Amino acid sequence: MAGEAVWLVEPDAARRAQLRLLLEFLGQGPVVEAEAGQWRKAEPAQVRMVLLGYTPQAQAEITALHEWSLTLPVVVSAAPAEFAADVQGRIDFPLAYEQLFTELYRADAWRRAALSGAAPRVPELARALVGNTTAIHQVRRLIEQVAETDANVLILGESGTGKEVVARSLHMLSQRRERAFVPVNCGAIPGDLLESELFGHEKGAFTGAINTRQGRFELAEGGTLFLDEIGDMPLPMQVKLLRVIQERTFERVGSNRSIAADVRLVAATHRNLDSNIQDGRFREDLYYRLNVFPIELPPLRERRDDIPLLINEFIIRLEKMGRGAVRLTPGAMGSLRDYPWPGNVRELANLMERLVIMFPNGLVDVRDLPPKFQMEGAQPIEVALPEPVVTPVAAVTTTGVASAAARLPADGIDLKDYLAELELSFINQALDEADGVVARAAERLGMRRTTLVEKMKKYGMQRGE
Repeated sequence: MAGEAVWLVEPDAARRAQLRLLLEFLGQGPVVEAEAGQWRKAEPAQVRMVLLGYTPQAQAEITALHEWSLTLPVVVSAAPAEFAADVQGRIDFPLAYEQLFTELYRADAWRRAALSGAAPRVPELARALVGNTTAIHQVRRLIEQVAETDANVLILGESGTGKEVVARSLHMLSQRRERAFVPVNCGAIPGDLLESELFGHEKGAFTGAINTRQGRFELAEGGTLFLDEIGDMPLPMQVKLLRVIQERTFERVGSNRSIAADVRLVAATHRNLDSNIQDGRFREDLYYRLNVFPIELPPLRERRDDIPLLINEFIIRLEKMGRGAVRLTPGAMGSLRDYPWPGNVRELANLMERLVIMFPNGLVDVRDLPPKFQMEGAQPIEVALPEPVVTPVAAVTTTGVASAAARLPADGIDLKDYLAELELSFINQALDEADGVVARAAERLGMRRTTLVEKMKKYGMQRGE
């Protein structure tokens, strides 16, 4: 990619000099030293990657860079461990030659894939795995690394953390996405029926087998077989599964004809398989066959900062399903953030559905939450949540607090035109304050970027970013 420069946006002079020296030594030139935002004056084709030194404004800069060019890799340097952002590389100081070389290689590989149409996949993953904490970013990164391979994946995590969401993401980002994704809950099927469920059976193979039946392996041919709760699989079935993994063939129950199995295996469990192996409840050889690439999902209590984002996402999904929407006050949001969530994301999803039923298109305060979710001493959290379909009685501000009703003019008002003019005025103000960057304007307005883009189309607004 000759002629394209590495842009070095590093405010620390000593680090900038060190990075430039190593970049030129590694043949990564030309190197352009720039200040934050200066890349806007260039064309995307002139920039190969951006090395961005961490500042408190790094998150906004990264968002703007990715909007400027979907194929531009960003490598952030000297960021604190808790800094969570979708970047294509991270560099720590003191600077290690090996780490710099590895991160640059990964960033270049990511860009080549992006230009070929194979990436980036972050938007799809972000929609499936909602969150902005370091833990969830790490999960997304692992999924991207292994998705296009045929390696067996073992997903670990407590019940309700989203293991099937990860399995489906692996399938959708793989080369097998056009074929079937077949889930099997190994803990929900009795052991004496599991063999038939997985491998199928011939007519008359056992009492009740009145017809030949395909098993899940055949249904998943060319696609992905998801073995959920693999830790609950009986030992005799573990032996048979191990044989299928080793030989890539199986037989239906009641048949001696071998059938080839072109299937990608993804397994998941909430159990500690190491302990099960010690107790003789899980085969060690099967464990190593499945655990080629482990992905561990964090419990919700370890990523509390993602709770407002998840609540936001559930409200949007419920509204799209026609179930209505709710708004949460800062106090309610703070209380839910402090709740320990033993049921993890599944428990949160169930709660939001319950609140939508109890308070359709309403405002939910702490006292409205079920008693066990009312956490004493919780600090309020002010976040921008999606607007409800119907605003209850008084207007609701972006902090979720009801404001006093405006006075209706004596001669009446065309409410539709008035609200449209008000909305258009606020959108223009936000865009002006954000220098035309739609993502920043959307943050100012407390809405998603895509929502703001749709509103701009509605009003025929043309703004260059």
